[in-house]
Amino acid sequence: MTSSAPVPAARAQLIDLVASVASGAPQPGFEVLRGMPAVPGARPAAVLILFGVLDDVPADREHPVGAISRDLDVLLLSRAETLRAHPGQVAFPGGRVDPGDADVIAASLREAREETGLDVDGVEILGALDPIPLEFSRHLVTPVLAWWRRPSAVGVVDEAESADVFRAPVADLLDPAHRGVTVIRTDRGEFRGPAFLIPTARGERLVWGFTAMILDGLFSRLGWTEPWDRDRVILLPDQNA
Repeated sequence: MTSSAPVPAARAQLIDLVASVASGAPQPGFEVLRGMPAVPGARPAAVLILFGVLDDVPADREHPVGAISRDLDVLLLSRAETLRAHPGQVAFPGGRVDPGDADVIAASLREAREETGLDVDGVEILGALDPIPLEFSRHLVTPVLAWWRRPSAVGVVDEAESADVFRAPVADLLDPAHRGVTVIRTDRGEFRGPAFLIPTARGERLVWGFTAMILDGLFSRLGWTEPWDRDRVILLPDQNA
């Protein structure tokens, strides 16, 4: 698909964001992520957040922000239901940094290739955001922002790892009708986090947890967020049982 005029504006905003992070400037919108507790001995990991004009399935709606066209997408996958950690969750491609990886960027590209079949030669790396500590998995995760300048076919490579690979239209993610919060109650208290319910070729997908927190922070920081109902609770699959 040929890129429409507003899409390069999204790429330019992502580049500006990376430059702002590198400069050490305050990052409104990322307060929750930046406030995550430190995890001593955390293992380095990385995720690839790949935007671009990717396929012939545009968003169902126009977005009021000029940078967001109906054909601007982000690459996501659904983890296999049989996995021990985070089964069935929607995530960015990514994983732990291996000894053979030159850095977190190399790790994010390798993991994306292994998980989705992505041709990494068509990916333009825009830069990395600040690493985020995850207490549950004891990882220090670096989000790597990228632009898909030469799209390639992607899909499930290993069914033991992934159930689906799909491209989510950004305007659909930002649709207030698709937004809400998940609520988890433990003996440590109640945790409320952003969530997105989006349509895909294989049915509706719930994006929540770490992935939703990154998307919510990114969208807020970039000024793409529309007002949405922060009191709307979206039940997790096990809460529907």
